[in-house]
Formats: sequence, C-alpha cells, structure tokens
Amino acid sequence: MKFGKVPLDDAAGGILAHSVRIEDGTLRKGAVLDADDIARLRTAGLDGVTVARLEAGDLSENEAAARIAARLVSDGMTASSGNTGRANLRAEAAGIVEIDVDGINAMNAVDEAITIATVRPFEAVSAGQVAATVKVITFGVAGAMVDKCLDIAGKTPPLRLAPFQDCRVGLIQTTLPGLKPGLLEKASESTATRLSELGVALNSERHCAHDAAAVADAVRAMAAEGCDITLILGASAIVDRRDIVPSAIESAGGTVEHLGLPVDPGHLMLLAHLGNMRILGIPGSARSPRLHGFDWVLQRLVAGLDVSPDDLVKMGVGGLLKEIHGRPMPREQEEGGTDDDAPRIGALLLAAGQSRRMGRVNKLLAEVDGAPMVVHAAKALLASRAAPVVVVLGHQPEKVLEALDSLDVIAVHNPDFGQGLSTSLRAGISALPDEIDGAVVALGDMPGVSPADIDALIDAFDPYNGRAICVPVHDGKRGNPVLWSRRFFGDMGSVSGDVGARHLIGENTDQVFEVPRDNPGVLIDLDTPEALARHRDRA
Repeated sequence: MKFGKVPLDDAAGGILAHSVRIEDGTLRKGAVLDADDIARLRTAGLDGVTVARLEAGDLSENEAAARIAARLVSDGMTASSGNTGRANLRAEAAGIVEIDVDGINAMNAVDEAITIATVRPFEAVSAGQVAATVKVITFGVAGAMVDKCLDIAGKTPPLRLAPFQDCRVGLIQTTLPGLKPGLLEKASESTATRLSELGVALNSERHCAHDAAAVADAVRAMAAEGCDITLILGASAIVDRRDIVPSAIESAGGTVEHLGLPVDPGHLMLLAHLGNMRILGIPGSARSPRLHGFDWVLQRLVAGLDVSPDDLVKMGVGGLLKEIHGRPMPREQEEGGTDDDAPRIGALLLAAGQSRRMGRVNKLLAEVDGAPMVVHAAKALLASRAAPVVVVLGHQPEKVLEALDSLDVIAVHNPDFGQGLSTSLRAGISALPDEIDGAVVALGDMPGVSPADIDALIDAFDPYNGRAICVPVHDGKRGNPVLWSRRFFGDMGSVSGDVGARHLIGENTDQVFEVPRDNPGVLIDLDTPEALARHRDRA
C-alpha cells in the first residue's frame, strides 16, 4: 500500500487519510476521492491531500477484517461485516468464551496493522455481547498477511462459545449454634441471583448441622435428587482436607480433587465430585453478591466445561479481586459479607453484675427509651457483624433472661458472679466457639453503643499488623466495647477479682488501635441513679 501527500491532480481514487473540513461540510477520512471531491477540495483552496492507495495483492481494511473475523467464527458466534476496518464477533447466547491464547497471540504477531482483541479467557458473556473484535488499523493490508492469519487459525477457530446449559443445582448450608438465621437467607438469595444470571435456578436447598455425618447425608440426598452441581456453604470455613466438609464428601463416596484457589476472595474453595455430580465447597465470603473466585468456577461448570485442579491453579493471574490495604478500590463493602480471610468475630455481653451502685434496682432491667437497658446492648451486638453473641448472666438471671427472651443470644450462667467481673470474662470466653479470631467484649449498662460502633472495631481489626486490640475513642477518651484477638483469651481468663482486662491494654500498647467514633455512647455507662436520670432527661 502506498501512503503520502499527493497533488489534487493525482488524488482521484485515493483513500483520504485524514478528515478535511471545507465550507460545505466535511470530507471524512476513508472516503475514496472522486472528481466531485477533488473539485470541493480545490474550492476550499487546497492544492494537495494525504491519501492511501492499495497495490496489487492488497485487501481493503474492511475486507481484511471481515475475512479474519469469518475464520474466527464458531458455533454460537456471529461476525459482522467490516466497517471502518473493524469486524465484531458476538455471542449468540449467554456462555463462556474459550480462547486459544497462543493462537490469538500468533495472529496478532503477523502484522502490526492486524489486531485482534478478545475478552478474558473463560469470561462469561451475555447474548449479543461482543466477545472479540478484529481491527485493521491501516486503510489496507497485504493479502498475504491476512492469509497467514487464516492459516494460524486453521480449521478450528481459536475462539469458541460454551453456552450455559440447563442443569440442576443444589445448595447445602450447615449451621452452628449462634449462626444468625439472616446469614442463611442472605446466602440463599445471593446464590439464587448468581444462578439466575447464568440462566439456571436453585433447584434444591438443605440445611444441616455442621457435622460430617449430617453433611454426608445431605450430599447423598443431592445426588439422589439428580443435582449436576452441589454447593456447600459451611458455617465454618474449610481449612484442611481433613476438615468436616471434605471428610463428609469422602464419607458419602465422593472424591476431593483440590482445596484452595489463588483468587481473592475465594481462597478457601473446595473442588470435589460424587459420581457425575460436581461439588464446590464455598467460603463464607460467597454470601456477598460481589464478584468472587468461585463465580469463575461455577460459570465454567454451568457451561458444561470440565474444571481440573490445574485449571484452578492457573486462575491466580488476575485473581486479586478484593479491596485490600494498599490497593484501594471504589468498592463498598457488602453488608453481612465476609472474605475468606476476614476475621470471625464473636461477642460477649457482660450482664452478671449486682448493680450495687444503682441501689436496689437491677440497672440492666431499668427502662431506657422504652426497653430494658440490657436489651439495647444486646440488640446492638446482634445487628453488628459479630456472631455469636454470648450473654453472661449472674445476678437475677431469670429476670435478665426473660428480658432477652426473644433475642437470638447464647445465655451462659456465671455461678461465681459475686467474685467479680473476672469470673464473667472466664465464663464467657469458655462459651465462645473455637473457630473465632476475636471477640467484642461489651457491657450491659451501655445502651448508647450502636451496631456501627461495633462494626467499626471489626473493620479495624488486623492482628497481623498491630491491631489485635481495637478500642473506640470519642473526644480523645477511650471507651467500650473493646475487640480482643483470641491470643489474649488465655490472659483474660486468668484475671482474678472484680477487674476486667483493661490492664492488658497497657501491657500491649503495640497491639492497641484506637478507632475514632463520633458517638459519645461509647463512653457512657448508666451504673448510677444519677447517670440514668441524666440520660432520661436528655432523651
């Protein structure tokens, strides 16, 4: 192809390289100049223009793009005819795009004028979506170069659409004491939404105890129902091949293929099968509807593609999806969602005291804003991301428990409450599940603490980076509740007398992180008649 500026006398038949604005309009680049165009250019005062001319054996940009696109077409895709040197390949149905990366790279290396851009390998596309575009960036290209591209493509196109298929999907959720029912519902909804985007439904759902025998029975039941894919969302994460979920799968007659996924979020995903039924053990972070590593695996399975351990280990490049410190992204944290490596935080509500400073009245049962004081404290914890919520009872336990009757808390009685706060700490810590990473220790006489205050502590918690003790601060003063890493549980349990764990803050200043709060409620405990009266007056 020839290219350059020529006099107007020699421009006829040339392809205009750049748009030219003239009095009666604009001559657009790519126009093949005729006699009328030349006359308009003369009238505009031009004596020459830059043009391109095809030579023997050259193909125009549109013909070259269309020929290459036609060779890339496979079942499930259509190609547009060339326009401005571009031809698009669109998916005829929703599915997964398989790409021969080496083949596309080789075609792109043939000539700098020939470019092929595709979606990411194994990306999910919707019907009508462009999966690839061929763009010839010059006005023409040697036909021999196009032929080389066609030879590389060969008889098997390097792009293929694997459409999503109709399949039966089941969901197993396991439960542990203290697991909020809302989390089960959230997981059901987000799973159903994920599947609907792939054109399939959630056909079966079972809840069972987080126990190997119970999970094995549920897996067998899903297989008996004819599920093609079964998802298992455990109340506790899968951290080893010998953990409950993988053990249950093997007990049911299945095979564990791979534990782990180099995608974040998604690290703790499990791949297994029972006969022809594929099984995915999915992390708690999959309760969130945001993009998750397990989505990539689920999409391939619904498209009828085999997924091997080797496929999983290749997902790491491009697999950093989550928002992390040092890599800020404009993504809001989903309410109730957790990442695989996000801390699992429980809560202790200390409600065993004798209320000596309040006089004859049990302060925890004193009415504040229409409800007993302790109810406000409990509801704040329950509305936060901390779970389970363990309430330690002592003085007048029946009355306090009656006030909390409708709330989803775990009640623990401390028979030694008369010996001081330390005994309640011990009783509460012993009732927390083993798998938690830390606990929010809250006081029953602080009804002004909000769920947002508690979640702010959880958001700040990062024991690997010196944030193992998180304390709310208002107006320069430290308050409550305090979030403690489980590494301090032993020290907290060894405290004696009527003291809490405050001294541990002073002894571990390098692990303390102050969380600023606008809410003065983190400083206010209503433990005297005067404090209670002031609060009521302000209300």
